[in-house]
Amino acid sequence: MRVVVLTSARRGTASHHLPFLVGSPHFQVVRVILAGAPTTPNSGLKKKFRKVMRIGPLGAIMGYRMRAWYTTDVQAISPLEDIGVLCERFGIDLVTTPWVNHVDTVTAMKAANADIALSLGNGYIASKVFTLPRLGMLNVHHELLPEYQNAQGVIWPLYNGSRITGYTIHRIDKGIDTGAIVHREEVPIRFGPHLRDTVTRTMVAVLNASAAGCRAVLEDLPTKLAAARPQGQGRKWTTPSFGQYLRILRNHRRLRDEG
Repeated sequence: MRVVVLTSARRGTASHHLPFLVGSPHFQVVRVILAGAPTTPNSGLKKKFRKVMRIGPLGAIMGYRMRAWYTTDVQAISPLEDIGVLCERFGIDLVTTPWVNHVDTVTAMKAANADIALSLGNGYIASKVFTLPRLGMLNVHHELLPEYQNAQGVIWPLYNGSRITGYTIHRIDKGIDTGAIVHREEVPIRFGPHLRDTVTRTMVAVLNASAAGCRAVLEDLPTKLAAARPQGQGRKWTTPSFGQYLRILRNHRRLRDEG
């Protein structure tokens, strides 16, 4: 079975997962497509403005600070190699394109003649891309669905007073994080002295779990796809407002201290 990985980051989920996805007798990663970001002057500005208006300036500042928890902090615990270096090591074809839904991505996906594609670390993917592989495309969402659509991992379960986070592998459809669930796994939150530590430790655990989960799904793909189930009613989340962030802090302190 031929697998294509689509990613938008040189060091991210794809570079973490790729070593887990090589050497299987049941599937082969034949191509990695590395997509850049749109470069139009106003790309995403309206969306960012609406988000700031919704969560407030303090929420936007906190959201900006929290990005490091999921990127540089995670890499400090679990160093990630450049995806190009990994592709060269494993003999996997690497194609770079301007952005995910660019015509070059469509061309690269068609040429790969893939049975299935795996989205690892992307934004919205258009149907002209995700419908090209014979069996469609799967996405790895680092939170439980349908409860936490479009959510940053760990923080929203804490907001709800939960000790459990996780990941979901689902089919990609025209929505965002709305496709049929192929596999999901709960992961206990790893509490640290501070919220930042808790997020980082837990995200490393979730990444490791989802990498193993991806391999298991691909090795038994026909069975997994046949058992995929619609999500039903879900709930979408975004960057927390400052008030929501304070609630996350309070719940984190309480759950941590309760042991």
